[in-house]
Amino acid sequence: MIATPRPIDIGATAQLACLLEVNAPKPGNVSPQSRFDDTTYDDFVASSAAINTPLGSAGTRPLGETILLAVQETRARTTSNTNLGIVLLLAPLARAAALIAANHEWAHSRTIDAALLRSSLEHVLATTTVDDARRMYAAIRLASPGGLGAASAQDVADEPTVPLTETMRLAADRDGIAREYATRFAATFEVALPELEQARRDGLDWNDAIVETYLTLLATYPDTRIVRRAGAALADEVSSWAREAKRDGATRTALGRATIARMADALGGNRNRANPGTTADITAAALFVALLGGAWQTETGETDDATR
Repeated sequence: MIATPRPIDIGATAQLACLLEVNAPKPGNVSPQSRFDDTTYDDFVASSAAINTPLGSAGTRPLGETILLAVQETRARTTSNTNLGIVLLLAPLARAAALIAANHEWAHSRTIDAALLRSSLEHVLATTTVDDARRMYAAIRLASPGGLGAASAQDVADEPTVPLTETMRLAADRDGIAREYATRFAATFEVALPELEQARRDGLDWNDAIVETYLTLLATYPDTRIVRRAGAALADEVSSWAREAKRDGATRTALGRATIARMADALGGNRNRANPGTTADITAAALFVALLGGAWQTETGETDDATR
């Protein structure tokens, strides 16, 4: 039986979330059965290990430092951008969890309730600084994601003049990760997490539950990575494929699985321009929240001391 370390291990939980996300055969993403020309499953496994310590110690340093450190550790192990979006999402969540764990009332808890986590996250987002933004910009330049283009204000090629969260608000209309900062992680907490939890309650295994969560996000929000690299029309079309897969039963029916397979074929090739990477990143964030809330302990029969 796998037991969660006591007290809650934020870094290990983040690593597990990343491993679960990349193991699921999500159409258009890297998995054990699918690779990109420049990125493999092994790169994502290495990246998950790289962020364990930076995110596990997120409560000991400002948010921007954690983001930069996590990207530096990743780049020491991989040659491509595997997890910038994941780091940008998980770092504030990890800091929010660490602030809760630092409270003596929660110091020995093995779970963190999602509502409490989101409340702590709101504080984290409200207290970011210009220096946090400066380090985040350095992390983005180091990761060198494709298709960024130029912004009319607070461009990552320049030095920021406003706090990190404000820079994200300025980009929220064109970037799904930035939109999460601007909305208190609405897609993570209000769309992905409920879908993931319901899929698990319905008896789906982790892979199928993750695929269904990913499809729900993609059906709801056109993927902004696709928009940047291939245009809004293709992003809308990919979202329509996700909606079709859900209508056909997704992972729960033979028809749905066939539709997902066709979707995966359609998303392959062409230098992965149609990879819904932002959707995968938000899926990983929802996994992190679910695991912090005890999803793994529930599965393995473990319980929180406070609930015994």
